[in-house]
Amino acid sequence: MDGLIAASALMLVVYLWTMITCGMARAKHGIIAPATTGHPLFERAYRVQVNTLEQLLPTLAGVWLLGLSVSYLWATVAAGVWSVGRIWYGVAYQVKPESRGPGFGIGFLATVSSIVVGGGAAVYRLIAG
Repeated sequence: MDGLIAASALMLVVYLWTMITCGMARAKHGIIAPATTGHPLFERAYRVQVNTLEQLLPTLAGVWLLGLSVSYLWATVAAGVWSVGRIWYGVAYQVKPESRGPGFGIGFLATVSSIVVGGGAAVYRLIAG
């Protein structure tokens, strides 16, 4: 379970990185809150932050569902894979937005598989008694 706790913390650090990156881009390009448009580099950082937040909640819930229903080890791996995918996505989006697909795909695969496998195992255990 300690690995899953650490991997969950890593997921939160990845999100914190997106928040800091977005805030720095906002300051650098003079985008006054609550504006969410302006300089293209700020808009990219903003999209990375928002998109990562959209993925964080279902993935965090999914990896814990997987850990509690199937295996802490596999859940830890899924959380780590998600983190790598989101970092890849964020860096790619900043450098060349059209190259963000692989990072998104890696993270999304970790999300979907955690929810499907973890949820399926939980339902199976419930039905099987």
